[in-house]
Amino acid sequence: MQSENRRAIVLLSGGLDSATCLAIARDEGFSTIFSLAFDYGQRHRFELKAAAELAAINSVKEHRVITIDLRQFGGSALTGDEAVPKDRDEGEMSAGVPITYVPARNTIFLSYSLAWAEVLGVVDVFIGVNAVDYSGYPDCRPEFVEAFERVANLGTKFAGRFRVHTPLIRLSKAEIIQRGTELGVNYALTHSCYDPDASGAACGHCDSCVLRRRGFETAGVPDPTRYV
Repeated sequence: MQSENRRAIVLLSGGLDSATCLAIARDEGFSTIFSLAFDYGQRHRFELKAAAELAAINSVKEHRVITIDLRQFGGSALTGDEAVPKDRDEGEMSAGVPITYVPARNTIFLSYSLAWAEVLGVVDVFIGVNAVDYSGYPDCRPEFVEAFERVANLGTKFAGRFRVHTPLIRLSKAEIIQRGTELGVNYALTHSCYDPDASGAACGHCDSCVLRRRGFETAGVPDPTRYV
């Protein structure tokens, strides 16, 4: 049911999943959307431009970019100089926590969204985590999200009202693309690659590119990605 006072914060990285998550929030009747992106020292900063464009075309009420330097801690190929794994099969991706995992990233991002939500009085936050087609990230699991939601409600004035929405968590990449296509998501605006070239073209070989390409193929939807 559409309602003028239904408000939500969407974590909007600029990738395929977060763009779909934004569209789903709109479709579920959240008419006032605030979006949050993070410039955390990631090597694929092209996603920030994508996030801003997605926020603009979706008439987001306010889009904020939070700058934090996770390169200070390292521990990830996305915030350091380690090589990004390429051309891995599904078994290799799920065999363990990969070097592209950024320590505590979703905990940090959700904590920022919680702080803003408390200031705004918004009790709903959307995040595009996925526990099906994912690269072994421990902070994309339902158990993590449920635990964070409990902590949030214990440690804020929300007192049980705060909710983390994860509409993609049980969907395959193909199902996500199909749903987003139904909702009119322009995937040409999204950026998923972990190791783009200087122009922002996707490498086509990192885990994110492999999952994205396979998702479009399985969904039977043309892939608008600009590859190297």
